[in-house]
Amino acid sequence: MNLVDEFNEYRAKMNEKILGEDNKVLKRIFNLDTNAFSEGAVDIKSKEMIGLACSMVLRCDDCVRYHLGKCHEVGLSKEQVFEVFSIANLIGGTIVIPHLRKAVEYWEELEEQKG
Repeated sequence: MNLVDEFNEYRAKMNEKILGEDNKVLKRIFNLDTNAFSEGAVDIKSKEMIGLACSMVLRCDDCVRYHLGKCHEVGLSKEQVFEVFSIANLIGGTIVIPHLRKAVEYWEELEEQKG
């Protein structure tokens, strides 16, 4: 199994368990997250690029993978994703570089699945 499938299966399994506990606060947080990235005054592509950059600066590899998947779904090009990477590394500093490596690897897997 590749990185993309492993990540998506694990995420879906754990989200189901978490939401299955019927905790009102957690459900509201998940719902807020979903709504924040929905179409609005800012388009979805831009929101996903913002989410990706923020996730890289915060050094959350799971978040980076999630937003890379969404960026891929909404049709961002490799060039656009690398511009986001460059902004995130500029803002976050060199400590973001290890997460950049993982992000590039994950983007390559996404592209291989498309092909």
